Amino acid sequence: MYLTRGGTLLQNLLGLELPPVAIAFRDSPPPNIARVESPQPAGCGYWRLAAAGNVFYTEASDHYTCPVGAHTHGVELPAHVAEELNAVIQTMIGIQYITLEDIPKIPRRHEPFRVALYAPLAAAPFEPDLVLVRGTVKQLMLLAEAAQAAGVAADGATMGRPTCAVLPQTLQSGHAATSFGCIGNRIYTGLKDDEGYYCLPGAKVAVVVQKLSVIAEANRHLEVFHKARAGSRT
Repeated sequence: MYLTRGGTLLQNLLGLELPPVAIAFRDSPPPNIARVESPQPAGCGYWRLAAAGNVFYTEASDHYTCPVGAHTHGVELPAHVAEELNAVIQTMIGIQYITLEDIPKIPRRHEPFRVALYAPLAAAPFEPDLVLVRGTVKQLMLLAEAAQAAGVAADGATMGRPTCAVLPQTLQSGHAATSFGCIGNRIYTGLKDDEGYYCLPGAKVAVVVQKLSVIAEANRHLEVFHKARAGSRT
């Protein structure tokens, strides 16, 4: 019941174009959720499917098409996929996109990957480990202020490549994480130039939404105040 209300409130308070996405990692799929029909070219493609209203789960092999995403998710790679991952890394190093020293710093899940569950938050038939919000800079500003008020915000810098690393970062830290996205994610999800991601621990969503209702209203009052102040000085 709360997930439906919380997901709707989160989307409405921020005016999000797409609903927040619930993600969970489990040892086995629930009986009421079907496996994704076909693998996506990248792991973040499953975020897009869930935001479009689909409820499903993925298995390890559904992530083989995205070696980098499989790595961040903790998927055990068969030899041919591991070779592809190494080739991708070498290409990225060759074009100076990353350095060899960057690789160990990329967050990844350490628990064995079994299945991952995806759904729009308001329709999720499971308790999410993570809630991923896609929005504009202003929308994420409000969410970050609410997370800060709730004691959930992280102290670290905004994340960049790879975007999927925002999931293990949030899982391991227990705090929210922000990502500007990466070029691959923007291609596979259609992320707009002015959009990014904010990832929340699933267990903390309720308190963040509670704070968000206050923060959103406070910002409306402050917007009027600052506009009046700025106008009086022109």
